[in-house]
Amino acid sequence: MDPGNPQYHTRNITKVVGGYTKTCTDLAVALYSQAVDKVFPVASTRVAETVKLLENTFRSVNIGLVNEMAIICNKLGIDVWEVIDAAATKPFGFMPFYPGPGIGGHCIPLDPHYLSWRVRLEGYEARFIELAGQINRSMPEYVLNKVTDALNDKGKAVKGAKILVLGVAYKNDINDVRESPALDFIKLLQNKGAKVSYHDPYIKDLSHEGLSMKSVTLTDSTLKSSDAVVLITNHKIFDYKRIAGKAKLVIDSRNATKKLGKRKNVVKL
Repeated sequence: MDPGNPQYHTRNITKVVGGYTKTCTDLAVALYSQAVDKVFPVASTRVAETVKLLENTFRSVNIGLVNEMAIICNKLGIDVWEVIDAAATKPFGFMPFYPGPGIGGHCIPLDPHYLSWRVRLEGYEARFIELAGQINRSMPEYVLNKVTDALNDKGKAVKGAKILVLGVAYKNDINDVRESPALDFIKLLQNKGAKVSYHDPYIKDLSHEGLSMKSVTLTDSTLKSSDAVVLITNHKIFDYKRIAGKAKLVIDSRNATKKLGKRKNVVKL
């Protein structure tokens, strides 16, 4: 947990600690007890680190599962978001995870694969971890296919199309692009010959492995002139009613337009 992150300020904050010796553990408990609500000591530093790896692997695998469910539901003509919301009404045995354009950040895309690599040295293949990683890494291309199909339905090719990407941070309401799926998605669009721009109120400049872009102003003219607007990061500051009302075509990879109801110009993941 990160006590400096505002999203945790209204929650109980816990910290798992493990020291090289019992004295080390006791000192860590004493330190963190001053800052967090509950400290949970474990037997060693190895156990403490593995706890973190399990947390992130749990999320990676479940996100991979729900991303695959999104693909399955799309092929069956079923709204995956409605399926998840209904399943979440079960009072036990189900925790809702939501699909998206991929995973980002400094933990979930990386930690599980460190664990997979490490255990491979012991002669074991972590199949769940590897499969979840494959699915999650494929999601930017899946969103690209959604864009391609939606443009084709309007008689427009991706090559030469003006595509506006909304949000490049790896999750909403932050200014962090580490491992963001937007980076891969933008490169995929550019490789297809699309004219790509982006808007993110938290990230004015984007420079990463050959990408060098500046956030454009989200005016009505920008929305109207784009052949497709692709929502990658669902920042709360975005006015989704205005976006859906002005854009010719919206590909919503986060179900951010849920409250607007069904719209002909909005395509969901």
